[in-house]
Amino acid sequence: MSKFIIEGGHKLSGSITPQGAKNEALEVISAVLLTPQQVTISNVPEILDVMNLIDLLQKMGVKVCRINKGTFSFQADEVDTSYIETEEFVKKCAALRGSVMVVGPLLTRFGHAWFAKPGGDKIGRRRVDTHLDGMINLGAEMDYDPSRRAFHLTTKDRLVGRYMLLDEASVTGTANILMAAVLAKGTTTIYNAACEPYIQQLCRMLGRMGAFIEGVGSNLLRIHGVESLHGTTHKILPDMIEVGSFIGMAAICRSEITIKDVSWYDLGIIPDSFRRLGIKLEQRGDDIFVPAQESYEIDSFLDGSIMTLADAPWPGLTPDLLSVMLVVATQCKGSVLIHQKMFESRLFFVDRLIDMGAQIILCDPHRAVVIGHDHRITLKAAKLVSPDIRAGIAMLLAAMSANGTSTIDNVEQIDRGYEDIEGRLNALGAHIVRA
Repeated sequence: MSKFIIEGGHKLSGSITPQGAKNEALEVISAVLLTPQQVTISNVPEILDVMNLIDLLQKMGVKVCRINKGTFSFQADEVDTSYIETEEFVKKCAALRGSVMVVGPLLTRFGHAWFAKPGGDKIGRRRVDTHLDGMINLGAEMDYDPSRRAFHLTTKDRLVGRYMLLDEASVTGTANILMAAVLAKGTTTIYNAACEPYIQQLCRMLGRMGAFIEGVGSNLLRIHGVESLHGTTHKILPDMIEVGSFIGMAAICRSEITIKDVSWYDLGIIPDSFRRLGIKLEQRGDDIFVPAQESYEIDSFLDGSIMTLADAPWPGLTPDLLSVMLVVATQCKGSVLIHQKMFESRLFFVDRLIDMGAQIILCDPHRAVVIGHDHRITLKAAKLVSPDIRAGIAMLLAAMSANGTSTIDNVEQIDRGYEDIEGRLNALGAHIVRA
């Protein structure tokens, strides 16, 4: 198990480019299973979760070629359908959260798929009902195998399109149902669909493959099933979570940095959410410039009440950035309520921040009040453990701003979402050593 040793208190400067979006990568790489023809995808983040998914596809018989850094070609013309029935396959899927995305493509193209209870972050319950209900609505039959702790989905004929109203606007659930529906017979209507930029990207890629999808960018998708799909090329968007992480990093380290090629118009409310914490940032073409600030003051609502930052379905604020914003707020001027609605265990890492000297009141598993120090009191170095990807990067921000040398254990969790993070941040002036 690796760890980071971080010497805090160093100013950052220069420019940094975000990697390709992890969440989009897991979706579009799974979509290559929908066609026997070659699909080439660029700007692929070579992070642990993505590379594990690519390895899983290779074990399934998908031909994978790494053309150059971040660009891969895939051809699923000789998928080993017997392997996807094995216990080994189910175990590998259970260890990888992103493996849920192969269920829709396998079911609609080959007529069977295993849905293992997914692994990944330890951040509380992560429901999979939307995925399973969607497949059943399309005509799949489902049985539960207690020995494998997995659901077996089968269909004797093509899936059949129908109208469905999702009980939650699940991003992965929408993507899975969408991929299953493109080869289903007839028309599928998905209401309360997620409409994140990554879902829009998946829709555009499928459209270039021959799918017919209406309502892209809205919460009402209509998919007209086709007989087959063909190959295409696709470029993954920059990772908006990395962009937000770098904005927060510049602020808490009181540093000036430029974030390059951010796809500004796909960031939604993220820049304004950081501005509510008093952080100045400028759009410069497709870059973001964050100037050095000695102090940043949290806004209040118009009636004078305390600012609340809460996650919400797109175009609301992504829950993946609330951990970063919480850490940044510890050095703001003023107070803010962080409301993490989606995951009930994601705020439990604040105990470690309190040990570092942060003023945080954990109200319940979903809400925390942060009283900012305005940099008058510097966080103290500490020994930390990364419980999940997003808390891990938030702890890294805290350690970079702290007085002294901190360690973060279990950094493999951070590696799941951030590629060569220590090398890229050290190039800006950070002092991070992997041990």
